[in-house]
Amino acid sequence: MSILWWHWIVIGFALCVAELALPALVLIWLGVAALALGLLVLLIPMPMTLQLLLWAVLSTALTFGWLRFFRRRPDDLRVGSSSEALGEIGLLVKAVEPYVPGEVLFQRPVLGSDRWACIAEAKLSAGSRVRVLAVEGSCVRVGAA
Repeated sequence: MSILWWHWIVIGFALCVAELALPALVLIWLGVAALALGLLVLLIPMPMTLQLLLWAVLSTALTFGWLRFFRRRPDDLRVGSSSEALGEIGLLVKAVEPYVPGEVLFQRPVLGSDRWACIAEAKLSAGSRVRVLAVEGSCVRVGAA
């Protein structure tokens, strides 16, 4: 049995379409490798064993290259790093009272957002400057700045 160039093209498209059903971003690289190998076999005929070896090497290189390029570094993760927000100064756009949440606007995004729901232990009017004292779930505890 021999694998022709157009077989690789069909296999490549099938793997790329299968990626739509199984979105793990692995099958796409196997498909891209198959498409590239199909074009290579069209230009340079080669035995099936070499084709399979090249496909395996190219698939592995593309997959690991993608993983290495897009790998998240531990210092990029912000989960649980609320200490970044402590001490930030913002402007109260909605008044806050004890047990009545307000809203604070920051000049630059804090933990990914420039607007936060806020709570305070004392009544603060809209337009006043506040300082972040703590991050409590999806809102910040503020005090007068």
